[in-house]
Amino acid sequence: MSFNIAIDGPAGAGKSTIAKKLAKDLGYIYVDTGAMYRAMAYYFLQNQIAPDDLEGITDACKNVEISIEYVNGEQCVILNGENVNGVIRTEEVGNMASATSIYPVVREKLVELQQQLAKKADVIMDGRDIGTVVLPKADVKIYLTASSKVRAERRYKELQEKGVECNLEDIEKDIIDRDYRDMHREVSPLKQAIDAVLLDSSTLDIDGVVEKMKEIIQGA
Repeated sequence: MSFNIAIDGPAGAGKSTIAKKLAKDLGYIYVDTGAMYRAMAYYFLQNQIAPDDLEGITDACKNVEISIEYVNGEQCVILNGENVNGVIRTEEVGNMASATSIYPVVREKLVELQQQLAKKADVIMDGRDIGTVVLPKADVKIYLTASSKVRAERRYKELQEKGVECNLEDIEKDIIDRDYRDMHREVSPLKQAIDAVLLDSSTLDIDGVVEKMKEIIQGA
């Protein structure tokens, strides 16, 4: 039997960073759901399907198999048997993923693939609706959050280190707006699953959050 861990929470809570570290420590597969959307977008581009061609996208979804495997310790996104790691991080693929992820048919296909992966392997997935929609029967569900102020400060620091001009108040406003949109969208809104453990990372560093999560998992 596989063991599944679902981590949900708002933007900027550090879900991906934490989930990757936790997966490495536990020897689980970290399912990068964003990379799966990019692989799907790459398939559309390769087959010259326009982002507004819903019929073409619907047909294409039937021919796509995407999984995540580890080869020599590196996470590889496999699209129809081919490792596409080297081609899915371009701006063009990112834009296509953003334009096509709005379609329910794309989302349904990827959720189905993510669920198949979770049945076969010990996985950690993070997102907005993993514990509520994608893996409703996950063995452990954690809702990771932090105050909008702390999340804005983290993002501000990140951008400053990259040399990007930014304003802390604007970043916090964007985060609050995004939270509202995520929580009020029609399809799979962001919410804490009834059986999820709430973990506030406002006063914790990355290692502190990982340790807290390990305690939660051990107690499951």
